Amino acid sequence: MNRWPLTLRGTGAVVLGVLCFVLAHEFVVTELIYVSVLLLTAVAASIVTLYVVRRSETVTRSFHPDVATTGQDVRVHARVQIRSPLPVAQGAWRDALAPGMDAEAHGRFPATASGMGIASRGVDLEYDLTPGRRGIHPVGPLTVTSTDPFGFARRRTTVGEPSLLTVAPQAVELGALSELPGEAGGSMHSTTNQLGQGADNLIPRHYVPGDSMRRIHWRASAHRDELMVRQEEQETTPEAVVVLDCSAARWSEEAMRAPGEDAGFEAAVTACVSAAARLVREGYRVTVIDLDGSELAEPIDGGDAAGVDRLLTSFARVTAVRRSADPTPLVRLFAGVQTGPLVVVTGVFDGTDADALAALPHHSALPLLLVVAPRADALARAAATGWRTASIPPGSDLAAAWAGAVDRGGRRVGV
Repeated sequence: MNRWPLTLRGTGAVVLGVLCFVLAHEFVVTELIYVSVLLLTAVAASIVTLYVVRRSETVTRSFHPDVATTGQDVRVHARVQIRSPLPVAQGAWRDALAPGMDAEAHGRFPATASGMGIASRGVDLEYDLTPGRRGIHPVGPLTVTSTDPFGFARRRTTVGEPSLLTVAPQAVELGALSELPGEAGGSMHSTTNQLGQGADNLIPRHYVPGDSMRRIHWRASAHRDELMVRQEEQETTPEAVVVLDCSAARWSEEAMRAPGEDAGFEAAVTACVSAAARLVREGYRVTVIDLDGSELAEPIDGGDAAGVDRLLTSFARVTAVRRSADPTPLVRLFAGVQTGPLVVVTGVFDGTDADALAALPHHSALPLLLVVAPRADALARAAATGWRTASIPPGSDLAAAWAGAVDRGGRRVGV
């Protein structure tokens, strides 16, 4: 509500009414008293229609898409329901936005017709919003400034509560891992290599009492002249691991406060989800973990596009955490284990860190190290131990850095 409820026109009417009243007594002009009373009564009636007559407003918002990514346009639709026995004149509206939201969230609020009794009338408002920061951001509340039909009085009301918009990190399209065929590659590669061998991957074996008759392999039985049954070939799903180092020591203080505050950490988050999305498309079952081995999201099966969407949504809230940056737990996790691609994304990285991770490349079919802020010769030392390295500072071309690291000559990237 405004401290002064009158518009410029209403203020002028009050001033003119008072002036007419004074002049009527000064010059004994009775007609001016009528003018004065008329103006002041009109202004008072205008205030009554806005502030005394009961009126309620509610707002519901919807977003398309429901979950946005940074830099992606979002269509915001607000439905305002007005319950009032009197018409509502044209006014103005404005939706409150969090920092980092780019939108023209304001406009003219249309007039609504009068109704008999208290009737409900709806007003639809729409605008485009471009979120610039990852996180869970409030949109609203809606502020409506309305005037009476004469334009003498105004009333500013806050309508409804803010609606929360989830802004996920943007996943950059990364190049394929074409150099990893067969067992070293994902299931997408394996499927291609198995063409002509049958889709069911079945191996016949000798019949054992108790086997179901439905499992009898009649062709093999006829060929060997004894009962054979189908036995499913045991296959292992190729796996990949993506590590996002959330240790506060790797980032600035802003990275712990809220998503979107530290440009370096945002570059790392984008690299992490982009790498995970690429590996899922390659057919790997992808696990995303922190440096201490704790899972940052549910594992995603190969080819599961919906799983990638869930990963992006869950990463809307990820921030740096205050804990040790010692990679020893990660090294222990892979001791005696062989895995597919291993992607480590970290921030500040020096020679000591390179030495601490030296044992990991030998446990991975494709060890990738993506560093936001490398120090001195840290990437060269890491590359010497088997890592394929790339520097990915904020604003860099992530796709090009990824391609250079994946390439067999990628160890020289960013060194």
